[in-house]
Amino acid sequence: MKLDKIEAAVAAIARGELVVVVDDTDRENEGDLIMAASRATAETMAFMVRHTSGIICVPMTGERADRLNLPPMVANNLDPMRTAFTVSVDYKVGMTTGISADERTNTVRALANDNAQASDFLRPGHIFPLIGRAGGVLTRSGHTEAGVDLARLAGLEPVGVLARWSTTTARSSACRSSSPLPRNTA
Repeated sequence: MKLDKIEAAVAAIARGELVVVVDDTDRENEGDLIMAASRATAETMAFMVRHTSGIICVPMTGERADRLNLPPMVANNLDPMRTAFTVSVDYKVGMTTGISADERTNTVRALANDNAQASDFLRPGHIFPLIGRAGGVLTRSGHTEAGVDLARLAGLEPVGVLARWSTTTARSSACRSSSPLPRNTA
């Protein structure tokens, strides 16, 4: 099974494209669609919602989460993979229900905007920020850290957007064989 080089994924992220990132077979052995939050569009968001679980997550650094007052979703994280969910959010500006592709896009782009403030977001919402570990994939080989690292390596704000590939194609082997998008391992 062929995987694209990391440089191909970084270039795709810089162009505002989606990539499929698959993790190791000894972890979740699943693939996520990932892109840079600052490059998200209503079209890419609609694609992500249609072809994934529909749970849209925004991996970011701990510093950004702190600045935006995004505390952990739970005090005692019992998730075996230790995915660091924060409280969910919606961007206030132009918000009606928060569920449309346009509104989700506005939220993820606002989370990537250095000028955003904690007061710009409603809680709870339809977007799920995630806190990446310091050191990125070198300290935790997760999709969260891959999203932050890929955006940073592309020269963008270190904020990604990710969603689990649909359950019928989520396993690593299916992602690798069925997706026309660049494939990389976390």
